[in-house]
Amino acid sequence: MSTTPLTSPVRTGAPLRRLLALDAAVTGVNALAYLALSGPLGRFFGIGSGLLLALGAFLAVYAAGVGLLAARPHPPTAGVRGVVEANLAWTAASFLALALWLSPTTAGAVWVVLQALTVGGLTLMQHQALKARQSSQV
Repeated sequence: MSTTPLTSPVRTGAPLRRLLALDAAVTGVNALAYLALSGPLGRFFGIGSGLLLALGAFLAVYAAGVGLLAARPHPPTAGVRGVVEANLAWTAASFLALALWLSPTTAGAVWVVLQALTVGGLTLMQHQALKARQSSQV
């Protein structure tokens, strides 16, 4: 029998892992929606269904990778930094695409902004959790 109480904190990076798992889940749902409903969503958002299919495939692979990181007891710092940087790039690319390339419907423009802000906010929390984990290991 273990003498360690079940409620004792274990330094496994739990907050960071939860944020990574949330990222993987939200990204995975988005990927499935784009893959399964690219036609109707494309018409509703005013964004080509081919683009949504490609984004859906990319997001499915990305969600799986982030999910694998989240499943590790101690996600490697380099992997988490990669997720943070990729999410920052996604956020910036979303705003740039909206400003320079896409001509979505009003619903599509709102969707692009909302998903970019969601990814950006999650990225900020992941970055803070990574910093907190690193400072607790010093």
